Amino acid sequence: MTPASAHDIQPSGPGRYLVTGGAGFIGSALVRALLARGQRVRVVDNFSTGLRRNLVEVAGQIDLLEGDLAQLSVCRAAVREVDYVLHQAAIPSVPRSIQDPLLTHEANVTATLNLLLAARDAGCRRLVYASSSSVYGDSEVLPKVETMPPRPRSPYAVSKYAAEQYVLLFNDLYGFETVALRYFNIFGPRQNGHSPYSGVLSLWMAAALAAEPLTVHGDGKQSRDFTFVENAVEANLLACTASDAPGRAINVGAGGRHTLLDVVDALEQALGTRLPLRHADPRPGDVRHSQADISQALTILGYAPRVSFFEGLKRTVSWWQEQAEPVAQEVEWT
Repeated sequence: MTPASAHDIQPSGPGRYLVTGGAGFIGSALVRALLARGQRVRVVDNFSTGLRRNLVEVAGQIDLLEGDLAQLSVCRAAVREVDYVLHQAAIPSVPRSIQDPLLTHEANVTATLNLLLAARDAGCRRLVYASSSSVYGDSEVLPKVETMPPRPRSPYAVSKYAAEQYVLLFNDLYGFETVALRYFNIFGPRQNGHSPYSGVLSLWMAAALAAEPLTVHGDGKQSRDFTFVENAVEANLLACTASDAPGRAINVGAGGRHTLLDVVDALEQALGTRLPLRHADPRPGDVRHSQADISQALTILGYAPRVSFFEGLKRTVSWWQEQAEPVAQEVEWT
């Protein structure tokens, strides 16, 4: 199958899309992409981590519902007259999940089950769920293949896997079409760099532009499959209509990996300056290495990453440099 460019994708023709967590980092990127393709979009967000400013440029073009998906009534209102559900809403933080596993469960599992029930009952065509590479845990086998047994190492990872299993069960048991996309370390513009729960790239960007040392947890040799946000958007749009996708969990990554020290070098090249480092203890629950096998995404979705890590990093650095007050949207590298 020949991969399609995200710019060429018309997800389903005219339809209505619900983007949960649409005021967040990935969610707002999906909203902008759908609107650019002439789709009708509803956003539901409780703004616990998402920001209204992420939706300012699309004000008047979307149907905005403020509410918490942990309440079934909110889910039923959100899915009314919706064709496709892109479920991005979550509390995506390993450290926060360790501090408050119950809150993580409610936001990530209870809310997902509520949404599945509501979307099934409303007759939605398909739900695409944002799962996480964290479900693989710390297995030494690389790259991570969808058939590998899960080994989650944090309440966050457990919550993503539990919700994923509900998502796939609704496809198999109730015939409601669902797809789970296992994200690998999504990064890009609008990612928060000012929260203790932020992703490493956004934290480092904020520190670098403030002339502060970059905090490296551990020895810096841990590696990740850093994936630019536009690639994740493309995967979601493809997953809306791919005929063989329902009932599957599919990796979404770039297919490579870079150590944290590699990332420091790349940032220094992009910024044209040396960056001081400050080492700290490894973070509980973090995995050592992560890399996606994306062959299933290619064959089933027609997906291939269009933006490389280095090009994505260049675009991200440019965006941060353009911001007088960088956008603060909480995310966690998955």
